[in-house]
Amino acid sequence: MSWEHVSASVAGTSHIEAGIPCQDRCVAFITHQESRPWLAIFVADGAGSAECAEQGAEMAIEAAQTYFDALMHEPEFGLSDLLAVEFIKTIRERVYSAAAAEGKNARDFACTFLGLISSDLGTLAFQVGDGGIVLDVGNGLELAIPPMGGEYANMTYFVTDEDAIDHLETKPFAGHVERAAVFSDGVQRLAINLVDQKPHEPFFAPFFGVLSTIDDAKRSQLEPALIRFLSSEEVNRRTDDDKSMVIAVWRG
Repeated sequence: MSWEHVSASVAGTSHIEAGIPCQDRCVAFITHQESRPWLAIFVADGAGSAECAEQGAEMAIEAAQTYFDALMHEPEFGLSDLLAVEFIKTIRERVYSAAAAEGKNARDFACTFLGLISSDLGTLAFQVGDGGIVLDVGNGLELAIPPMGGEYANMTYFVTDEDAIDHLETKPFAGHVERAAVFSDGVQRLAINLVDQKPHEPFFAPFFGVLSTIDDAKRSQLEPALIRFLSSEEVNRRTDDDKSMVIAVWRG
């Protein structure tokens, strides 16, 4: 019993035209704590104004993975605000240490961060900055945390901000996720109805449908198909930003 999942990050058209690499990073993986499967999804979006945006996003993902791996060796832990804080603190320590070693400011590595961890013990969603976490824990598809912006339009928060912990939003859920999608702000307009702050279910339905029925023979086609979709003209008409998305479905 476990989840089927797929993830991809692609450069936006504005980055391609400017010769800038994709500054998003994402990962999804399943780890067993003894016999219990855990799903972990992490997404980071490097700030376009940051000199080392893609490195910052990469370090954020790596730090979160390392912390989660260590967590799996703990006999017990709570899916709480405090755990989310520890994730963000770990990411900040990694970024600040790297910045100091390179003689740069932490702000040069600025990125947003979204995390989702889930097992039969429960689910925890947390994020700093924009992007979205959509999930279904048995009550239908819902937006875990309202879209997060800064004080002004086109402004957001980053894990490198001095007050990043103050802008960390978390939400725990009972039970494991049956369906989940975590994505950077490049996908946000397509995936969320920003007026009522609800998921746009028709956007997600094809992805969830494929993952719920995919077999071993076609599994290798999942990531290339997601990359093609995120790079498609249909999507690029709506956004010129980098795009990351992770989709997961419980297969039982």
